Amino acid sequence: MRRNRVILAGVGILGTFAFSLLSTQAISATATATFAVSASIVAGCGITASPLAFGAYTGVQADAESSLSVNCTNTTAYSVGLGAGTSGGTATARQMSGTPAGILFYALYSDVTRAINWGDTGGTGLITGTGSGSAQVIPVYGRVAAGQLSPPGTYADTMTATVTF
Repeated sequence: MRRNRVILAGVGILGTFAFSLLSTQAISATATATFAVSASIVAGCGITASPLAFGAYTGVQADAESSLSVNCTNTTAYSVGLGAGTSGGTATARQMSGTPAGILFYALYSDVTRAINWGDTGGTGLITGTGSGSAQVIPVYGRVAAGQLSPPGTYADTMTATVTF
């Protein structure tokens, strides 16, 4: 009889344990939630420029090349203009001022043949493009015309490149 009680007690304990496992699994549940994810991309552009150096001018035509780097957000339309400079010229007749007093005229172009003057308005050869999200290099072509009788010295100008988008 005692043996039956021990077996019966063991079966009872195992049954209670099994039931507790089943009840724990039955109690476990999950819940879910959703949430919105959003972002906005604002059109934007940046521009950097490399110096343009003609070197020593000896009275013969001097050509030089530089570049701009334009970085606009993908699909952003832009235009790039070059100002008149800080030495008193215009977009179609730029000038470098010299030390001692003197002027050396030069021109900036958007094409390698130096036929299209590059200014800062629609009538003076703006460059247009569409941003790719990466830097786009745009060459700048310069020319100092032959035959200028400027006095010896150091000539310089400061140019402003503007990207509009």
